[in-house]
Amino acid sequence: MPTLGEVVGLVHGWYPPETAEDWDAVGLAAGDPEAGVRRILLAVDPVQPVAREAADWDADLLLTHHPLFLRGVHGVAQTTPKGRTLATLTRAGCGLLTAHTNADHGHPGVSDAIARALGLRDVRPVRATGTPLDKIVVFTPLGDAERVRAALAGAGAGHVGDYDTVSYSVAGEGRFRPLDGADPTVGTVGELEVTDELRIEAVLPRSRRAEVVRAVLAAHSYEEVAYDVIELADPATATTGAGRVGEVDETTLGQFADRVAGALPATPRGVLVGGAPERVVRRVALMGGAGDSLLPEAATSGADVYVTSDLRHHLAGEFLEQGGPSLIDVSHWAAEWTWLPELAVRLGHALGDTVEVRVSSICTDVWQTRR
Repeated sequence: MPTLGEVVGLVHGWYPPETAEDWDAVGLAAGDPEAGVRRILLAVDPVQPVAREAADWDADLLLTHHPLFLRGVHGVAQTTPKGRTLATLTRAGCGLLTAHTNADHGHPGVSDAIARALGLRDVRPVRATGTPLDKIVVFTPLGDAERVRAALAGAGAGHVGDYDTVSYSVAGEGRFRPLDGADPTVGTVGELEVTDELRIEAVLPRSRRAEVVRAVLAAHSYEEVAYDVIELADPATATTGAGRVGEVDETTLGQFADRVAGALPATPRGVLVGGAPERVVRRVALMGGAGDSLLPEAATSGADVYVTSDLRHHLAGEFLEQGGPSLIDVSHWAAEWTWLPELAVRLGHALGDTVEVRVSSICTDVWQTRR
């Protein structure tokens, strides 16, 4: 049985917290990292009905998309919705973990799940981002090479896609003269030394730079270690970032809106469409959640329609007047719910039969009825 801390580490490996927006609040909000996890309930919103479902099912972890504490609070008394939700989880011994904009940006993440639900292909981010990367170059004597490579891997360097311990080495000559006061591992004070060395290179997340450098210095036998840290340019082929844009077989806006309505969980608000129903649609942009922040990029993406949620009246009207993509506004909850079954499968594959994973059956869309 994994611990809560191990499950958190797994989820953070898929959706690194540092990729979340600056205003966001992601990660472990409640629970003991040393506690065991047998059951995980997945939901979009950390609200009281969902907390009760988790408690009734005897879940050890509630993993939600939206944070419970997105903005600061001065207390969690049970006279408040947040306090009641937290109290229900705490009494049941259930932790709370959030993956929000880090999961939106991730690959595969929330936006990818929505794109698959709507049948998009050749999918790429609307606003591409990637984990900022460095490359470390360290020069080592031959006898230090394996120890330094192990230190690099152990500190988080050399992870590329589905591979780890990735590095490159090339042989060369090291040349130096130890001066008075030096205590050289190789060579003699006052004499020029030429020794066989290796140049070892590995990439690393920029956030791990300090840890990787410290590990290299600790593993290296030289008194003065020669190394470089080079900041790499953002890759043009990044698969992570905000929103997604992709292609569909030629259709009309009206027909595509029908596809959207059929692909997402039904809610009373339905699907709202801004634009001429007969407009030809070949390319679709989308963003889970409230997506007005991505309107400028959607306008220049070449998309015929932009699918998102919670668009404001005046902003949407001005956008349509400019002659860019048409708009489809869907339920915030319904669009992001599409990620939960995919996450359940991913957790199941990673954790095996020791953990039971379930998607909440409760619709937490704000709009519950329609007249």
